[in-house]
Amino acid sequence: MHGGRILFVIALVLDKIVLAMENITYDNLKGGALMKATAEKLENNTVVLDVEVDAEQLAKALDQAYRKLVKDVHVPGFRKGKTPRVVFENYVGKAALYNEAVEYVIPEAYMKAVDETGIEPVSQPQLEIEQMEEGKAVKFKATVRVKPEVELGQYSGLEVTKPKADIDEKDVDKELAKLQERHAQLINVEEGAVASGDLAIIDFTGRKDGVEFEGGKGTDYSLEIGSGTFVPGFEDQLIGAGVGETRDITVTFPEDYPNEDLKGQEAVFTVTVKGIKRKELAALDDEFAKDVSEFDTLEELRNDLLNKLKEAAEKQAEQQIKGEAVQKAVGNATVDIPEEMVDTRVEEMLDNMERRLLSQGLNMENYLKYTNSSIDDLKKSFRDDARRGVKTTLVLEAIAKKEAIEVSDEDLEKEIARMAENYQQDPGVLRKILEGRNQIEFIREGLQQQKTIDFIAERAKLVEDTNQEAQE
Repeated sequence: MHGGRILFVIALVLDKIVLAMENITYDNLKGGALMKATAEKLENNTVVLDVEVDAEQLAKALDQAYRKLVKDVHVPGFRKGKTPRVVFENYVGKAALYNEAVEYVIPEAYMKAVDETGIEPVSQPQLEIEQMEEGKAVKFKATVRVKPEVELGQYSGLEVTKPKADIDEKDVDKELAKLQERHAQLINVEEGAVASGDLAIIDFTGRKDGVEFEGGKGTDYSLEIGSGTFVPGFEDQLIGAGVGETRDITVTFPEDYPNEDLKGQEAVFTVTVKGIKRKELAALDDEFAKDVSEFDTLEELRNDLLNKLKEAAEKQAEQQIKGEAVQKAVGNATVDIPEEMVDTRVEEMLDNMERRLLSQGLNMENYLKYTNSSIDDLKKSFRDDARRGVKTTLVLEAIAKKEAIEVSDEDLEKEIARMAENYQQDPGVLRKILEGRNQIEFIREGLQQQKTIDFIAERAKLVEDTNQEAQE
């Protein structure tokens, strides 16, 4: 028995299993090892696989190990790669062959055992080799956490609040006001003083205890008064200042300010107003409609805005119904979520955040420095959301399975065509790209999840919001 000597390579075997599981094809298993496997369910979503591999497969693995190692080991009296196996074994020791053979036998046998027993691992297996001797079957145990079973509660006929989706002329007026703001002209104010809504061109220098601090200085800075861009109180104290005027403005930095040296501290800014620009709004008439849209009259523009607002409100109401229905269905279900699944979801959230930061020109290291936090802080803050996300996914999968909700090839092709249109790509080309990245099944799973959400929402019972009616 060489189990004791082999244990130190189990970590390598685990790594190989993980790599293999990420790219499972089972091509090597179709005619693979003669083996048998049984699965015993324990508590806490744990399964123990008892796996036995035919002795013939071990013999083949040992031979394969010999042919690999002999190429790299020089045995006195023989050329590299030409040392007879018996001589080679005596020279390097049989343990070396067994250590190498483990990497051929265990990962393949483990993956086939997973496939044949139908379990869904969510963690790395803990391996225990019980028998590995020449001429005998290989026996090992693999203890692994698996995807938990979901005990579904009510998910059909759920009572969901009917959202208010009323749009009127006041909402259209607000949209027109936004268009006015967006297309306003900025005019220089030669005489007069800074007012709320103005764009003040300023030079400023900040000091704490009479000493300038980093990041507290600017030249020709355009500050919209009332935007809340600067420290609270800064913009308000500029109101009434004229062009060329210099003021000392005293502010107190918030307690949650990112800079440790400034949070909660008082500072004085010396500010000079170098210019004032004021928005000049265009009149709401047919000429305005022509300038900002494809319509010839203000009435046509109003009607178009009204229709778009109604469409947006209906979509928002639909999403609200779906969100509440799914939330209740998930809340009615019971599932014991393995921490490994939460860990995986947290890592996914962290990766997504890092990609978003990079798209904004900021890396994770600088973000952590700026927010005075750590990776562990972020992971901790993500954990509750990650747990809810995992439970939602598991519940939706369980409902889809129970209700036989499936995604047809036609559904998949329509989704790829929709994606291709968004990316301005040929559907066939996009499909090949997705296949090359092994993302087709990921898209299929997403479609199934969406169909399941629609299934729950379509069967929900809409009820009036009595609280909102009482307030009205």
